[in-house]
Amino acid sequence: MSERIRRRFCEIVTEDRVLEQEPMARHTTFRIGGPADYFVELGSVDEVKAAVRICQEEQLPWFVLGRGSNLLVSDAGYRGVILSIYKSFQRVEIQGDLVTVQAGALLTALSGKALEASLSGLEFASGIPGTVGGAVVMNAGAYGGEMKDIVRQVTVLDQEGTVRTLSGEEMQFGYRTSLAKKKGYIVLEAVLQLHPGCQETIRETMQSLKAKRIEKQPLEYPSAGSTFKRPEGHFAGKLIMDAGLRGARVGDAQVSEKHCGFVVNTGHATAADVRELMRQVQEKVQEQFGVHLEPEVRFLGEFSNTLREGESICVL
Repeated sequence: MSERIRRRFCEIVTEDRVLEQEPMARHTTFRIGGPADYFVELGSVDEVKAAVRICQEEQLPWFVLGRGSNLLVSDAGYRGVILSIYKSFQRVEIQGDLVTVQAGALLTALSGKALEASLSGLEFASGIPGTVGGAVVMNAGAYGGEMKDIVRQVTVLDQEGTVRTLSGEEMQFGYRTSLAKKKGYIVLEAVLQLHPGCQETIRETMQSLKAKRIEKQPLEYPSAGSTFKRPEGHFAGKLIMDAGLRGARVGDAQVSEKHCGFVVNTGHATAADVRELMRQVQEKVQEQFGVHLEPEVRFLGEFSNTLREGESICVL
């Protein structure tokens, strides 16, 4: 069966883009994760549609991956197909103040192109390490800006395999969520509405935000960014710090001493280490302040059943 499935994927992409037992630690910013049964690199909408159809026909679980910047993959890996739309899915077209971009484009690179075109609006995203697709799904944001502020239109593949075009309003953006996340749509492309600006001012803003990130965030260690969502009326990092958890560790997983809102991989942390440290953080913050911390990190694969109410394991 394995060889037959591999042959089916090789009919839609070249053989070098179909990998078996691929370590997911190579494809997440946490640098953590066991092997995926299949890892398929896709480069066009037609390839995405065909790959999803194969997964459905073969009754294989599947997960769409960008850069893996907010993902924790189980140490056991993933028993299914990883559909990668990162490396070969990065086309960018700029016409006036509209930017049409494929889902695999990195926000950092896209911000650079906007700067070159003297377009403002993406400065907030210039240091976010994820892809456009992931940012749209999660309504990524930083320093007062969010994707919902600039998304004009999104092209998605729905669960029935139909390509749909949705307006920014139809995407129902909320705090770290969107219609695409709720419905399980695959983001293929987005049209962003930026506005003309002074190139030097845009550059200065990006440099200022970069300096803030370097000063305040543990960029020297692998992580998945902010580990927990911001609870209403609170800041997750401050709650964790006030609970006395700065520097707390489980194995090589550590609450960052630089910014307590980050759990970092200081060496050879396992997914189990990270998951247990997150559980302990949740427990202590709940006990001391009565506040539930909801993970911003997504989970893929099999984890022990230790998640608290309100959390979810992401197994697609």
